[in-house]
Amino acid sequence: MRAYDLIKQKRDGSVLRSEDVRALVDGYVAGTVADYQMAAFAMAVFFRGMSRDETVGLTQAMLHSGIVVDLSEVPGIKVDKHSTGGVGDKISLPLAPAVAACGVPVPMVSGRGLGHTGGTLDKLESIPGFTVDLPLADYRRLVRELGCCLIGQTKEIAPADKKLYALRDVTATVDCVPLIASSIMSKKLAEGIDALVLDVKVGSGAFMKQRSDAVVLARTMVELGAGMGKRVVARLTSMEQPLGALVGNALEVRESIEVLRGGGPPDIVELTVELGAEMLVLGQVANDLDDGRARITTSLRDGSALERFGRIIEAQRGDRRVLDDPRRLPTAPRTQPVPAPRTGFIGAVDAEAVGVASMLLGGGRQRAADTVDPRVGIEVHKRIGDRVEAGEPLVTLHVGDVGVEAAAARARDAFRIDDARPPAPALFLERLSGGPA
Repeated sequence: MRAYDLIKQKRDGSVLRSEDVRALVDGYVAGTVADYQMAAFAMAVFFRGMSRDETVGLTQAMLHSGIVVDLSEVPGIKVDKHSTGGVGDKISLPLAPAVAACGVPVPMVSGRGLGHTGGTLDKLESIPGFTVDLPLADYRRLVRELGCCLIGQTKEIAPADKKLYALRDVTATVDCVPLIASSIMSKKLAEGIDALVLDVKVGSGAFMKQRSDAVVLARTMVELGAGMGKRVVARLTSMEQPLGALVGNALEVRESIEVLRGGGPPDIVELTVELGAEMLVLGQVANDLDDGRARITTSLRDGSALERFGRIIEAQRGDRRVLDDPRRLPTAPRTQPVPAPRTGFIGAVDAEAVGVASMLLGGGRQRAADTVDPRVGIEVHKRIGDRVEAGEPLVTLHVGDVGVEAAAARARDAFRIDDARPPAPALFLERLSGGPA
């Protein structure tokens, strides 16, 4: 069947056969289905949705568009974590080495910045020399030798997802449950894992603004994983304000190093410990979540997680010296504070607007081909519930060559100042889990 016919059927609300979805995906990878046709299909899915069988078919088609990595030679249960994306979400950087230091192998294939959210690969590449483009032989070897490897999608791993991921970013089809779920799960299932922890973000800085939508996404991914023989845990977490105090690639690496040194912002530490505990339980290294929390906390405090990150950086050709001297990371040439217009309490933060402000400075991508400036970003001084005086900085912009005025306006408007102090939002909202039947 022609791509035109499949696009028309989905546009009109029909349910497609799995073999037709597979043919469309195969044609897209082969180049016989054009970008503009796949963009039209993605938009049709955005408006019409997909049935469970269609979503499974799309996931399997993207999973098998490349190879499924075999890590059977690596001892232990291989566990990864994936976040649906947020502002200031650098959790993978301290989490992966901490979990690996506790004895659970972490094969992690990550993505680049998508829309207003930062990408793990962009953050890692702000470390001088660090390469995320490793051949699969090196990926397998590092997971075996170090218990962790942090790479991007190779041409062999779910190539259909890699193409569609970039296309969605520039066609306003990012926040669509079937497309998100199939993208995440095809990539994760291809990397050789046995189990997966999902951090599904909810709120102003997430793709899922409403909790009910996030639950649907989480449940869809848990069911996809279980149907393919994997144990999956999903945690719904708040993205009503940026995570931590620093937004931007090198800035977030700097904050991650603080966490690996036993410090860092409380929310980043709490997320690292909680998600790490889930991974240790799935990896059968911890007896329960309390045991897992204790083990992850110890790895952050005794230096073993930091040491493991240093070995990973070195193995992936990065400058390990940044751990002792973060000034070796790229640094913006100047800073500019954004003052509060009046006195009061921070009643709400539009986290997406903060992410967009960082993007306008050059810290993210407006188009897939954009180059990211690792130096720039935003230092967030005030969180929900904090008191602020008129003229006191809400944020400080770390600026480079572009976007200063537009970013300052976005950042200023992101903060709502009220007369009364509101309650602080809860960080953890819900937990879902599933496994092979």
